[in-house]
Amino acid sequence: MKITETRLKGCCILEPVVFTDERGYFMESFNEQRFNDTVGKDLSFVQDNQSFSLHGVVRALHYQVGEHAQAKLVRVLSGAVLDVAVDLRENSLTFGQHMSVELSYENKKQLFIPRGFAHGFIVLSETAEFFYKCDNYYNKESEGGIIYNDRTLNIDWKLSPDKIRVSEKDVVLPTFDKARL
Repeated sequence: MKITETRLKGCCILEPVVFTDERGYFMESFNEQRFNDTVGKDLSFVQDNQSFSLHGVVRALHYQVGEHAQAKLVRVLSGAVLDVAVDLRENSLTFGQHMSVELSYENKKQLFIPRGFAHGFIVLSETAEFFYKCDNYYNKESEGGIIYNDRTLNIDWKLSPDKIRVSEKDVVLPTFDKARL
């Protein structure tokens, strides 16, 4: 597995080895020992989540605070998304900065997002199935969010505003400066 550290410390892109032939392909999508050795942590994932979304859907920017914070390993099973991570660690040199990467069925890339980050994505293809592992259980009282189009973060979602679809819950999220950290 190839690993590429992003400019946000701890956040990294993983590219599995894919074996292809005339029958199709095979890849090991997750191996706990290899993963922990690769990212230099001892994580145990306890919850898997999966979503299906239409073109232009933004699911963002979400996180958990305190003892319920979550690290995530995310990937796309079908379609393509622009995946975004925002550093919320106040003592970090990259606090308030974000990175993005296209994850797709074709490129098979995965993104590891450590605790202390907000996360979101936008669907670039007609549809997308998104899958992720979490190292902590979801806790409603600990959830936080930031509005996807926050001017301070200035994230380029790659689609024009008239093509973006946002849930009623996400459209009322606070700006970065008012977010619960």
